[in-house]
Amino acid sequence: MFALIGIVVVIGAVLGGYLMEKGPLAVLVQPAELVIIGGAALGTLLIANPLPVIIKVFTGLIAVLKGSPYSKAYYLETLKMLNDLFMLARKAGMVKLEEDVENPDKSQVFSKYPKFLHNHHAVHFVCDTLRMAISGGVQPFDLDQMMEMDMDGHHHEAGIPVAALTTVADALPGLGIVAAVLGVVITMGALGGPPEEIGHKVAAALVGTFLGILMCYGFLGPLGGNMTKINDSEMDYLRCLRQGVISFVKGSAPALAVEFARRSIPHDVRPSFKETEAACKGGAAGGGGA
Repeated sequence: MFALIGIVVVIGAVLGGYLMEKGPLAVLVQPAELVIIGGAALGTLLIANPLPVIIKVFTGLIAVLKGSPYSKAYYLETLKMLNDLFMLARKAGMVKLEEDVENPDKSQVFSKYPKFLHNHHAVHFVCDTLRMAISGGVQPFDLDQMMEMDMDGHHHEAGIPVAALTTVADALPGLGIVAAVLGVVITMGALGGPPEEIGHKVAAALVGTFLGILMCYGFLGPLGGNMTKINDSEMDYLRCLRQGVISFVKGSAPALAVEFARRSIPHDVRPSFKETEAACKGGAAGGGGA
């Protein structure tokens, strides 16, 4: 939502200042310049990246427009899920969790938390670790190392689409110059014609440079930065799951393991101790969406 507001603010500020100086809007409407810059930018994206990365770039942009899902309410629901999972293991034994981790969609615990089930990487992150813990013979330190390695790999993969988008953004000013140079070439061919026609062609060439710079620093660059922040939020969420699961596997009581998980949550979306306690005891969730 804030990304959309920011885009509107950028467009409003640029066009508003232009209109304040009595600039004619019609001059800025140059479809040919957009075709040159936008098409070349898309082409560079296709040249530099395989199809899976390109798909992730666009899905990442959609995620930016939707906003980060990792709100306080999301974390509070996750803490309650961890508490239910740990309580079941404490009462019935770790072996009882085998059915849950093998079929999360049919689990009596996970099925109550559709948001968690929808996060497929988080589901595998937790279930694969618990599967190893249930099998026995794996030390908590080794499980912790595996979870850390999983997080590092996922973080690296999540950064690839961001790098691809940033590369395109960095190329846009240069592509704007390309469009401007082509406009100058056309202008040179029109020398000797009416001054109004020459002026229009020079203006069109300059609009190409303007569009390239604006698209880089006003849109794609900030969108890439926002994608990075969403990736960091996902890492914070996985870190929360990791702290809770490893603490319980080490022998901590369910309430203490959940508290370990809660303390690892960033402060701006961290539920309070009382909110977490109320949620784990079946009370109403106390955190609002961020």
